[in-house]
This record gives sequence, C-alpha cells and structure tokens, in this order.
Amino acid sequence: MSKPHVIAFGKTISAKWPNATGQKLLDLRVRPLLVDARVKEYATGAPHDLTDRLFVVRRAFRVNDALPTEGGNSAGTRWQWQRGGWLLVDRLTGRVSQLNLPEFDPFYSTASWYRDYIAYCGVSEDGKKLYAIVAQVGRRKPVLRKEAGEPAGADDPDSECPPPVWERNPMRVMFQPGDGQKLVFSIRNRVVDVVNDAEEPEE
Repeated sequence: MSKPHVIAFGKTISAKWPNATGQKLLDLRVRPLLVDARVKEYATGAPHDLTDRLFVVRRAFRVNDALPTEGGNSAGTRWQWQRGGWLLVDRLTGRVSQLNLPEFDPFYSTASWYRDYIAYCGVSEDGKKLYAIVAQVGRRKPVLRKEAGEPAGADDPDSECPPPVWERNPMRVMFQPGDGQKLVFSIRNRVVDVVNDAEEPEE
C-alpha cells in the first residue's frame, strides 16, 4: 500500500507580471505547491475543491525573457512571472497535472468553478472570436461552446468578461461579455467520476 502524500502550499511570494503590451507590471501573489515537501509547481489564487480527493488551482510559472543578444549563460537569464492555466491535484496519489481547457486564455479568461465544471470566456487562437465555454473535468470536449462576439483586446488581464455566475437548481450559468449582453445556458447535470490515478514516474 502506497504511503499517503502530504500536499501543502508554501509561503506567498509577491511577484510582478506584464500586461498585454508588456509596458506595465502588475502585482501577482504566488505560492509554491509542495508535494511531500518538494516544490512541484507554483500557484496563484485560491484553490477549488472538486471532490474530497481532487482540487484545482491556477498555475503560475517563470519564463526566461532574455533576448539572444543579452547572453545565453546564467547571467543572461531574465526571469519573468506569467499566469498559466489550471492544475488538477490528487491528494491521494500526489499527482499534479495540467488541465487541457479549450480556448482558455491565461491572460484574458476569468474562470468560475461549480462542482467539477469550469465556465469562462475563451478566445480563439487568432484573437478574433470570443466564446462562452463550460468544460467538465474528465471530459475531452467542452459541455458548452457558443460564440459570444468579438474580444475587446484590452491591455488589462481578465478584461474580456467578468466571472460567469452559476445557479444550482436548475443548473444554469450566466455569461456577460463586455458588450453587456447576458447569455444564460442550462447545463445538463452529469457528475463525472474523475479519478486521477496514474502515478507520475519518480524523478
């Protein structure tokens, strides 16, 4: 029988990350995600419990922003924080995996969770279409994907639309993109038994 894993968050770090143009630095609060006292990932924002076993949390990571002309050695690295997508964490196995969310834009999309459903405004790859999307953890295709106009393309994060609003009975979600038009969708409630069993190979 495998030993239980200890999953915890470390001390909060105050960091900076760039806006859409890179001209302005914004505040970002980041915490290391520890599995058995080892840093697996970095996270930002509050976690959301899906079940008593699984939770999700927003990923944060650093990229090397140095130009080729600024040197390739360690002295030429220029680390810059970015927000990522969402991580799925299994308390039982200690496994941490990235959720594949269609058209989720780490800069513009603001997510709202209910049970194992996530609702957000997605942006097409060419940046010309906005979508109202509801995805369910454990399902490959989104439960809902409807066009919701054109993205505004503002410089500020989370600016395409506010977090969608969930209702329980009947299960519905409301989107309100930047143009002010409300979009309300009923969701057929199916609880998917999500198990994140595959053990990660030891590093």
